[in-house]
Amino acid sequence: MDQQRHEKALGIAPSYLSVLLHRLVRAALVQRIKRGTYALAGGVLGFPEPHPFAVGMALVDPCAVSGWSALNHHGMTEQVPHVVTLTTPRRVVTPAMRGVTGGAASLWKVAGQRFEIVTVVPAHYFGQDEVWVGESRVRILDRERALLDCFALSRRFGGLAEGLGIVEEHLHEVDARRLVAHAVRYGVASVAKRIGFALERAGVKASLIAPLREFPMQGTRLLDPSKPERGTHDARWRLRVNLAAKRAS
Repeated sequence: MDQQRHEKALGIAPSYLSVLLHRLVRAALVQRIKRGTYALAGGVLGFPEPHPFAVGMALVDPCAVSGWSALNHHGMTEQVPHVVTLTTPRRVVTPAMRGVTGGAASLWKVAGQRFEIVTVVPAHYFGQDEVWVGESRVRILDRERALLDCFALSRRFGGLAEGLGIVEEHLHEVDARRLVAHAVRYGVASVAKRIGFALERAGVKASLIAPLREFPMQGTRLLDPSKPERGTHDARWRLRVNLAAKRAS
C-alpha cells in the first residue's frame, strides 16, 4: 500500500493515517516495507501473505526479479534461493549503506525476507516479462535474459558452469534466437562469445549463432573468468577454454 495514494482514496487525513499505520504495525497487522509503503502482515485472517516478489516490486521501482530467483521461477535450476535478487537501472541506497543495519551493502531485509539489489546500466535493463504470482503482477527477467546473466555475471553464480549446464539441459525450453538477440543487444563482446560457444557446443545451428561469432572483439578472453588462466585456445570464439576436465564415469 502506498500511503500518499491511499490517503485520498480512504478519505483519511494524512496526520491520522500516519498514526493509524503506526498502530497497525505495532499490532502486527501490517508491515512496513519502506517509508510510506506498507503491506498486510502474514497470518492476517482472510488475507493472503504478500509474495516476496511483490514485496520486491514495492521496494525498488523500477526493478525486475533476476538471478537465482528468476532461474528458479523459470524452472532452469533446482536451487531454491533464500535471497530474492532484484535488478534495477537506478542507484538504490539500502539501510546497510546508511549504517542503519549491518551486513552486505547490497542486501536489504524487509518483512522477514532478504533482497539483493543489483544495479545495472540502463542499456542492460531489458528483457522483462510481467507475470502473476499469487495476487500480484510482477516483473521478472524472461527466460533468455535470466540465462544471459549467467554468462555476463558468472561470478554471482559460482562460475560459468551454471550457465553451460542450463544450456545443455534446458536448450529445448530456451528460445535460442531470442537469446542471441539479447546477447547482441547487451553489447559486451566477451558475453556474446561465451554464449555463442555454449550454444554451438549444445548443437545450435551455425547460421543462428553467426551474429555472435561475427561480433567484433579484440584479443582473447577466458571462457570462465572465475577460473585460472589455462586450457586450449578456441580460435573461432577467441576464448581460452579453461573448463575443468570431466571425470570418467
